[in-house]
Amino acid sequence: MNYRQIGSTDLQVSELSFGTWAIGGAWGKTNDEESLKALDYAIGNGVNFFDTADVYGDGHSEELLAKATQGKHADIHIATKFCRAADVHDPHTYSMGSVTKYCEDSLRRLGREQIDLFQIHCPPLEILKDGQVFDVLDRLKEQGKIRYYGVSVETVEEGLLCLEQPNVRSLQVIFNIFRQKPLDELFPKAKEKGVGILARVPLASGLLTGKFGVDSKFESDDHRNFNQSGEAFNVGETFAGLGLEKGVELAGKLKWIAEGRDNMTRAALKWILEHDEISCVIPGFKTVVQVKDNLQAVNVSSYKAEEMQKLAKFYKEEVHREIKGVY
Repeated sequence: MNYRQIGSTDLQVSELSFGTWAIGGAWGKTNDEESLKALDYAIGNGVNFFDTADVYGDGHSEELLAKATQGKHADIHIATKFCRAADVHDPHTYSMGSVTKYCEDSLRRLGREQIDLFQIHCPPLEILKDGQVFDVLDRLKEQGKIRYYGVSVETVEEGLLCLEQPNVRSLQVIFNIFRQKPLDELFPKAKEKGVGILARVPLASGLLTGKFGVDSKFESDDHRNFNQSGEAFNVGETFAGLGLEKGVELAGKLKWIAEGRDNMTRAALKWILEHDEISCVIPGFKTVVQVKDNLQAVNVSSYKAEEMQKLAKFYKEEVHREIKGVY
């Protein structure tokens, strides 16, 4: 495993880390025993960073992480998120009292005394413009409840606004072969300011595994079934905002990336790791098999310059115009 620094923090994290939305909920059926085995396998193979949130299974993913990392707090770093358990547009959600409670509840579920990275969970633009939540986070940092804080954002505009805050240490963004917009302006500015980048939705909700067809079905409680048009939350979180049918069509044109890289999953993750602005990529998982597959991405062949150029052209000419919503 290779390790990278999250911006200007002292957090050295595995470049291939994991997100825990899938084992918490909204991705169909899960099995806690299998989830814990998968977490244990990841940790045993050098993964030292996990991303979670208080709303993933109403805190269930945080509780699973507590079990998996018991006695390993000094070695395993955890990032969690807050605000989406309440009205994200209500300023009270971001008050000192509210955020302190979110933080303390997460600490209790995680079984920890301090959160390594506390992130605002995709807040509206008006909250970021107001900026008072950053003062609250500064106070929590002074109190020792959190080491660093960052923001999970939906759009480049939101990310750029966050970079104006001096103590934001990370941005979590949707970034994959289908979502390359952050490369133009956001990534260079983040690097300039010493802000780390966590790449989420790296496989476009599974599209970039190459395993889906237009007839693929998903369980009723899987967001890939109920959020394809953004009915429940930002449409970009599901299939990168492309929808299943268009996403399958476009993924079919990318099968070549797997040549010499075992499969499309590993190739898609490797493409993200080719960008040195990335602190880590955080694919989701539900099984040990998925963890094993994802971990191999660090070992497959790098992309040649002409391949990177080909993928940049593919995004600009065939993908960009198909993405729904603002990003």
